[in-house]
Amino acid sequence: MVHKLVVGVHLVLIEDGRVLLGQRANAAYADGYWHVPAGHLEEGESVLRGMAREAEEELGIEIREEDLDLVHTLHHLDADDGDGRLQLFFAPRSYAGKIANREPDKCAALRFWPLDGLPEPIVGYTADALAQITAGRPLSVVGWPS
Repeated sequence: MVHKLVVGVHLVLIEDGRVLLGQRANAAYADGYWHVPAGHLEEGESVLRGMAREAEEELGIEIREEDLDLVHTLHHLDADDGDGRLQLFFAPRSYAGKIANREPDKCAALRFWPLDGLPEPIVGYTADALAQITAGRPLSVVGWPS
């Protein structure tokens, strides 16, 4: 049997030791929790294109695909639905435009938080990934049996 994965793309935008997080709103998953700007791949797009699209849709900023660096990969077993998820975290080397909350129906607030003072509640795997990124670890595995 072939294992299928859901692929998520996540933007890790760090400025002056602070990371950009949005507070999820009207969401089936983790409503009210803080999370990095993120989304899922659409059919026929690469992970780089998907990340650039999500940044433009959610934040109104333009990131060239060649300016995205993969900073962490998290292989996550979702306890809620049992699906495997590959969560890819990208940091932009540069971007154009001013950050704005372009999806206020899905994001109640958008704010930079110190990496050593993340808000509560925060999506668990997001906190895990940010800790791994800070420690310089490129890969983590969460939720899978040992």
